[in-house]
Amino acid sequence: NTIVEIRAGAGGSESALFAADLYRMYSRYAESRGWKLETLDSSPSDLGGFKEVIFSVSGSEVFKRLKYESGVHRVQRVPATEAQGRIHTSTATVAVLPEAEEIDVQLKPEELEITRCRASGPGGQGVNTTDSAVQIIHKPTGMIVRCADGRSQQKNKQQALTVLRSRLLEQRIAQENAKYAAQRKAQVGTGERNERIRTYNFPQNRVTDHRIELTLYNLPAVIDGDLDPLIEPLMAHDSEERLAALRL
Repeated sequence: NTIVEIRAGAGGSESALFAADLYRMYSRYAESRGWKLETLDSSPSDLGGFKEVIFSVSGSEVFKRLKYESGVHRVQRVPATEAQGRIHTSTATVAVLPEAEEIDVQLKPEELEITRCRASGPGGQGVNTTDSAVQIIHKPTGMIVRCADGRSQQKNKQQALTVLRSRLLEQRIAQENAKYAAQRKAQVGTGERNERIRTYNFPQNRVTDHRIELTLYNLPAVIDGDLDPLIEPLMAHDSEERLAALRL
């Protein structure tokens, strides 16, 4: 299982709309591969986008394929709210985390601050009438996880614990990988948030993956979930880089 987190970046409301486009893109891709997708938490924007959306994906080869989506995604297009027809550039970040089991990351009760709160929708309106949303603070690291999309407080708590374990596992893996940064500096799919990995240029019908300098002129198909023409070259490039690192 894999946890995917999408967050709106630079660009205001247009960035939130782009985050929603990415969520739809991954939903369609998951559907095409027979994967199961479940939304864990979301923070809708006023115009129908997402400030943040977190979901889990389960199925065959999920992390193997989706891990290359980690990073900064950039969109260039004329926003629906743009009256002058000017092209805007916005971004959204994607984080792809392997779902950690209890055996991978053990959480001590005394390290957790668990509170319940009421879920809310766009503009702060309540989406249910019970305090079913759950927020967990991991005291040693300061990490905060909130889940509100489950039907019960218990389910939201379990989902929040799952996300927290995954984030802690990612942090541990990143620290271990840093020891080998010199050998792996060219590796694709490290998940660094500050790297611009892909640009979606709507006026030119172009998608460019900057890590392997691959450009495709079929943007509508990509946004509709046809990601294999991007992911499979990334997988091949990653394999080549790993073999090269072993020869060092």
